[in-house]
Amino acid sequence: MRIKRRQFLQAAAASGGVVLLSRPETVLGEQQFLTPAPLGPFKLFYEIHGDGPTVVFAHGSGGTHMSWWQQVPVLSKQYRCVTIDHRGFGYSKDQPNKPGRQNFVADLEGLLDRLKVDRVSLVGQSMGGLTVLGFASKHPDRVSALIMSDTTGGYTNPEIEKLRASNKNPRSAFAPGYAQREPAMAFLYREISSLTMDDAAPATTGTPATPSSAASTDIKPLLARKVPVLFIVGEQDQLIPPAAIEAMHREMPGSELVKVPGAGHSVYFEKPEEYNRLVSDFVSRHVRT
Repeated sequence: MRIKRRQFLQAAAASGGVVLLSRPETVLGEQQFLTPAPLGPFKLFYEIHGDGPTVVFAHGSGGTHMSWWQQVPVLSKQYRCVTIDHRGFGYSKDQPNKPGRQNFVADLEGLLDRLKVDRVSLVGQSMGGLTVLGFASKHPDRVSALIMSDTTGGYTNPEIEKLRASNKNPRSAFAPGYAQREPAMAFLYREISSLTMDDAAPATTGTPATPSSAASTDIKPLLARKVPVLFIVGEQDQLIPPAAIEAMHREMPGSELVKVPGAGHSVYFEKPEEYNRLVSDFVSRHVRT
């Protein structure tokens, strides 16, 4: 049933069926639609759109590669945009032993090596922060720019843990009232979050990226290499307190922080025009052509 739902959305998009959602214009350039990358016994599904320096987009637990439908048509005018289905999400069915998130970084390594990408800009939303920060920590020399969207990406410290533990807000991917103001968009978000072939579907409300029991991702390699980092957070993020993002920002001298008014945990989805501008401006300042 999920495949049929995905095929329906693809057909609707091709026929203009989501015009009411202001579907961005498709641009010319490299167009590689859903493709499996064999990484040992596992297949990571990905897409490539556009030409130029490579930018990888890593979705959150409420998404798939389709989550970036408002970013790719715009940013692929300047960049080679690579979107992925994380292991266990979308078409990327996990292995029987379910390594899951533990293999996110290795999966990205394998994909970039397969695509022969030496340097890359990385964009991670919520859970996707685990992937991009983990990769940047392990390979800071390969990262031109790192954009962390509503995520601490697996990094924590006592202040961040305290802030997250004290968060009593409802678990919502959106700012309060967004679903009522934009019912079609909220419906589309839920549909995208359901488009997975694995047995365990992701939660539609999103999952905080840093369980307090997990080991903290090491940010020292990024600091030593002076990797450019931008934090984007919705001022009304109910899943990860903006104060926790601010605390991580303070731990990374030279990093930048933008708080987006009127947005919740999904700035990329709720405020796409502002999000696209922030990503494009930051990457263009730091990318090596």
